[in-house]
Amino acid sequence: MAEHPHAALVRRGYEAFSRGDMDTLASLLTSDVTHHVPGTHPLSGDHKGITAVLHYYGQLAAETNGTLRVELQNLLVDGRGHVVSVTRISAERAGRKLDQADGIVFRIVGDKVTDLDECVEDLDATNEFWS
Repeated sequence: MAEHPHAALVRRGYEAFSRGDMDTLASLLTSDVTHHVPGTHPLSGDHKGITAVLHYYGQLAAETNGTLRVELQNLLVDGRGHVVSVTRISAERAGRKLDQADGIVFRIVGDKVTDLDECVEDLDATNEFWS
């Protein structure tokens, strides 16, 4: 069975993110994209617009000295413009380690991602790691 186009779009995004390929990521996002990051840490909040979202992704790499890894485990689609990713995220930062389940609810309009709502397995651990 062929992969749904929305799942294929999100998969390309994860592959580009893992390679640090911001040009490809930019091509998959709408200009007014928003990435909602949960928590109370310095990187949490709403990153609005393609420049802000790509800057946020750069911050993730910089803050972890390139140790951030996201392992895509599953994609779920509804055929109406939503994709849910299930991932495993790991990173090291300032002597701390993060290793937990993570996921994002993607909203897709046409053939681009317009909104990303991130969810984490352990919000307290996430806040502690990024603070």
